[in-house]
Amino acid sequence: MASSFRFLSRAASRPAARRLPLSSASISLPAVQTRRHSCKHPKGFEAPTTQELDELRERVQEFTRREISEEVAARTDKSNAFPNEMWPKLGEAGFLGITADEDVGGLAMGYQAHAVVMEELSRASGSIGLSYAAHSQLCVNQIQLNGSPEQKKRYLPGLIAGTQIGALAMSESGSGSDVVSMRTSATKVDGGYLLNGSKMWITNGPDAHLIVVYAKTDPQGGSKGITAFLVETGAEGFSCARKLDKMGMRGSNTGELALDGVFVPEANVLGNVNGGVRVLMEGLDLERLVLSAGPLGIMQAALDVALPFSHQRRQFGSPIAHNQLVQGKLADMYTKLQASRAYTYGTAKQVDEQGIIRTQDCAGAILYAAERATECTLDCIQLLGGMGYVEEMPASRLLRE
Repeated sequence: MASSFRFLSRAASRPAARRLPLSSASISLPAVQTRRHSCKHPKGFEAPTTQELDELRERVQEFTRREISEEVAARTDKSNAFPNEMWPKLGEAGFLGITADEDVGGLAMGYQAHAVVMEELSRASGSIGLSYAAHSQLCVNQIQLNGSPEQKKRYLPGLIAGTQIGALAMSESGSGSDVVSMRTSATKVDGGYLLNGSKMWITNGPDAHLIVVYAKTDPQGGSKGITAFLVETGAEGFSCARKLDKMGMRGSNTGELALDGVFVPEANVLGNVNGGVRVLMEGLDLERLVLSAGPLGIMQAALDVALPFSHQRRQFGSPIAHNQLVQGKLADMYTKLQASRAYTYGTAKQVDEQGIIRTQDCAGAILYAAERATECTLDCIQLLGGMGYVEEMPASRLLRE
């Protein structure tokens, strides 16, 4: 772990007495919509202070200034390829194990901290931010939450160091949100399972070394017949059928995966057999919450572009920022960012400090932030005028991301 992040480890060792009590308002919410999960945090976790989160944000900003310049972000987009040399750098910085236990190399922090890292990386490059979240949240955090001690010891150190790349594979060409309709099967054999099928839209799929794969172990069992597996991509029968050429998030490598008789040992079942939907749904709220910080970074990047341009661009003898219409657009962009930021971090703070996970707020945070980000990036293009339509400015990339 980088020495500049040693102060973060101390956040996990503070006395547990600082944990805030559950509010009566939270207790009255329906159990389906509100869950309390202290087990959603690493061992010895204690919610970070505002100062610690501010220091973390400064460290991530230092990292992005050094490693993810505008040139890197533009090249990542144009090349349709993630810069794989970024993974060990992210690992060295300590970012890949934000929510993992310290004894496997993590920082033992929570979801506020994870959102901070996600926001600042996405501010520099939405593509890099998305691949980061697929690795650190969808893969690392799933293993942290559901893995056995042996699985954590075997896989998390490499994933957290950035020497291994992780992903999660649920979606198929004919089954996205309708998880139960998936066709990938897992047939019980001596010592494990044989997986057959395909997965689609898998972020980090073309590069991953380890993937959390969902497959049907009981075709007649519906939602109670799906199991999560830890699949090593070097296994015989596994392949990436193709890498997708997307409109946006182009630097986040996405692929279609093929599993043709892939053997997975019993030791690599994640959670319980036929308990895969529980594993999936327990992580889904937290995944949405952390991913909602991506649009926050994109909105901030849009303001980073539009604000100085509107003060430098002069028409009729004065900067266009002196016009009320332009000021109104800038004010709207700023307000949308701050409202979205408050929703995301307010929800994450409640998870960290009270252990309460509200499904409706985790989903609402990403819905609201994503819609506002689209509006802000469109306004950014309008404020740049003709320059917003050319690729030498990052406005079009921000909209596509």
